[in-house]
Amino acid sequence: VMGAIGIIAALAEAIEAGHTVALATVVRTDRSVPRHAGSKMLVFADGRTVGTIGGGEMEARVRDVAAESFLDGKPRLLTYALVDPASGDPGVCGGEAELYVEPYMPNPTILIVGAGHVGAAVSELATWLGYRVVVWDDRPEVLTQIGGDATTTGAPIEEVVQTAGITPTSSIVVVTRNVALDLTLLPALLASDAAYIGLMGSKRRWATTRTKLTDMGVPGPLLDRVHTPIGIEIQAETPEEIAVSILAEVVKHARAE
Repeated sequence: VMGAIGIIAALAEAIEAGHTVALATVVRTDRSVPRHAGSKMLVFADGRTVGTIGGGEMEARVRDVAAESFLDGKPRLLTYALVDPASGDPGVCGGEAELYVEPYMPNPTILIVGAGHVGAAVSELATWLGYRVVVWDDRPEVLTQIGGDATTTGAPIEEVVQTAGITPTSSIVVVTRNVALDLTLLPALLASDAAYIGLMGSKRRWATTRTKLTDMGVPGPLLDRVHTPIGIEIQAETPEEIAVSILAEVVKHARAE
């Protein structure tokens, strides 16, 4: 059985690799239980486990609880009596176990579509805020100006949505240069799992874009996902100020979930 130090090392490795993982720890035991306090087990998003807290039905239940914790990112404190399986207990040892299940979520991804002055400023600020940043543009010479730890790509947007790891914790910031480009990009972006999709531009520009997307067959509920004009109104003028406005809205949306 892997010891606590091995489990912690495996947890650190999983976090470094960007995996979603939960650490389940037995924090209290009473009478006869299969594992003592301090026993640990990792549960990955795909259900894989490392270590053990006793096996059997209790581990199966902890895997289910870990999966729930991945949805809201909040830890759980569980108490199980191991007395009577017929009444729903996960064991027959005669004791009681208390477990703490703590999820570790990778830094949320922000996909910035458009690497102009505003996109570059959003990338810099998002990196500073701790996001995993992916920047898309169809102009290689513009992408070379994106610094820091951001990942840059000019791949087809449908491919980027798949490879960038867009999940319900992700945000998409669309700061492109014209409506024509938006029309080629938005269908794939709107069909993604992103929690937030913001589009830079005036209300008139969005009205034009929305009408054309509707004519292209994009359903209304997908179009309703768009936050535009993007950002919180702070009378921003410079690219850096606009980036503050945009990321303030991204953070506000994430906290409201």
